[in-house]
Amino acid sequence: MSDKIEFVVKGQPYSKANSRRLVTIKGKPRFIKSKQALSYSKDFAIQCPRQKDLIPKEKDVSVTMKIYYASRRPDLDESLILDLMQGIIYENDRSVKEKHIFWGGVDKENPRAEIVVSVI
Repeated sequence: MSDKIEFVVKGQPYSKANSRRLVTIKGKPRFIKSKQALSYSKDFAIQCPRQKDLIPKEKDVSVTMKIYYASRRPDLDESLILDLMQGIIYENDRSVKEKHIFWGGVDKENPRAEIVVSVI
């Protein structure tokens, strides 16, 4: 397990709160991620460096992100990324005790999230 992990994930993350859709599963209404959020989730899983030894849930974690969007329209929202790192970088996203989230600006050609995860 490394005490500091740095990586970049290409693509534009989507807001969890703003991208839910209502569907019916076995006759019951459910809210699920939007098609864009599901697509980003798949891309993230491919690009994120899978850690052999996850940061255990007993350790506190600091996350710094600089998110570049394709336009000014989306809200700055890291929640989907934090969820997606669970099981790949750390055991549980509840370990995140410190967050530094920055809007990197607009990069139409290369939207991305630059991510640093550190044990504190």
